[in-house]
Amino acid sequence: MSTTDEQNADKKISLKAAELLRLASDTIIVNMRFMDVALNRLKREEKTGLFGVAPDGDRFYYDSRFLLNSYLKDDNAVTRMYLHSLLHCIFNHSFNYDRVDDEVWDMACDIAVENIIMELEVPDFTLHDDSDRVWMLKGIVKEVPSLTAEKIYKYLLVNPLSKADRIKMTELFAQDRHIYWRKAENYEISEEAWKKISRRIRTDLGTFSKAGNGSESLIKNLIDTTKKKYDYKRLLERFTVMGEELKVNDEEFDYIYYTYGLEHYGNMPLIEPLEFRDEKRVRDFAIVLDTSASCMGATVRAFLKKTYDILKGSESLASKVNVHIIQCDSEVRSDVKITNEREFDDYIAGGKLTGYGGTDFRPAFEYVDGLIEDNEFDNFKGLIYFTDGFGIYPGKAPDYDCMFVFVNNETKPEVPWWGIRVELDEDYILREEDKEEGEENEHRTG
Repeated sequence: MSTTDEQNADKKISLKAAELLRLASDTIIVNMRFMDVALNRLKREEKTGLFGVAPDGDRFYYDSRFLLNSYLKDDNAVTRMYLHSLLHCIFNHSFNYDRVDDEVWDMACDIAVENIIMELEVPDFTLHDDSDRVWMLKGIVKEVPSLTAEKIYKYLLVNPLSKADRIKMTELFAQDRHIYWRKAENYEISEEAWKKISRRIRTDLGTFSKAGNGSESLIKNLIDTTKKKYDYKRLLERFTVMGEELKVNDEEFDYIYYTYGLEHYGNMPLIEPLEFRDEKRVRDFAIVLDTSASCMGATVRAFLKKTYDILKGSESLASKVNVHIIQCDSEVRSDVKITNEREFDDYIAGGKLTGYGGTDFRPAFEYVDGLIEDNEFDNFKGLIYFTDGFGIYPGKAPDYDCMFVFVNNETKPEVPWWGIRVELDEDYILREEDKEEGEENEHRTG
């Protein structure tokens, strides 16, 4: 075959592949009209020699010959690949590579999106070997309550696959390549831009889900993706108060010495830095630990340590504090007063958890109100309540801020209108690094 013939053949293949992708795009919109904005943002670009398809957050790269060969094997293969890659972008999967085991994360993401597509039961998205995928997923489905990438990832870390199963899983679930995911910081479309697209899709999904489609996993993944990010450290700053700290203040000086020098030493001011400076520090607040049977001791301790580490690492904790750590299930079980960092360290190291009954929030609030009435606090700023959220809440709002903190709650219990709702991930409270950076964690407040 001459060079001209080869070029003509390549051109025909390129045109055919582009046509297949246009048809795939139309098929996705016909079946899932809310995907239009995402499809418009992910540009298609041919990449010869890729031997597959690969999204990078900006573009959907594809090898034309690979697409044609895949289409010849299964009429729906191109549509399935395209939708698979699109869901990766919508769920922000490429923006997590800096903090995961990439091989396990790749597999978790592929399993999550393939499960979603199969649950939809849309004939245009179905592949002839989907029954093999369903069979391979049986073990994971039994152990993981909702198949989001994050939950599958955690499961696979604890329950690593055998080499044979890993190879089989990759063959069945990896519809695209993730070779560009490590360059996420250079994407033209940022993580936040994709989150906006995800939020819009979540809003538009109502009609689709009411039509009886199997969209449960799609909705759960969108909820997981569109959670707002807050800085737990900044939320803790609600409990800070201005006060003097014994510390050299280079920004201010004593004006008496300054003017004395000018008057007696020939216009030579005497600069004496102040030994005190006003800073926002955490001093007077309470931490209530729900020690009911549904709150595990290890998680309670991890939360307490995380809160303390953030305060200490960011220098938000005053040198002298008045913190009451209260344990309560259906009644107040103990109260330990903390006045300095050493006592905080000792409590975390050796404090015992007691209780393990039902949950009633009222005794803890009544107890704290009593401490305030007895002038136990100079300037009480608020209460942090670590709990599973299931219990009896007070009938009226307290006169101070209250933060209800949950860890990995699947059922999302409601909190009173006056409570600040915070959802923390267990991995976050167990993580040791980034103490001085505020450590953003996905959680929501209400």
